[in-house]
Amino acid sequence: MAETGEIIIGILLLCAVIFLTRQFHAWKIKRAYLTVIEDLKRHGATTPASAKNLPYAKRSILNFGLKDHRPIALKGLITENIVGITEDGRYYILDSRI
Repeated sequence: MAETGEIIIGILLLCAVIFLTRQFHAWKIKRAYLTVIEDLKRHGATTPASAKNLPYAKRSILNFGLKDHRPIALKGLITENIVGITEDGRYYILDSRI
């Protein structure tokens, strides 16, 4: 019975770690959403004419260190029609209420 209890506790701990890891990444992406929107607001990118290039828009293969969630957040903002992209790859805020 003790062996079965150890296995159950191990599985529960593994599930808790997976859940907390997913929550952590969701929190980081939410912060990245806010960072992207603040960057565009700070640059005044509210129309296609005033759109700005974002240095973190494309992922770098040689990016070592902590994971940058801003490219993922930018992709999500484009999908949700909050941020627009021009033909030449510049970004601007679509929703004026933001």
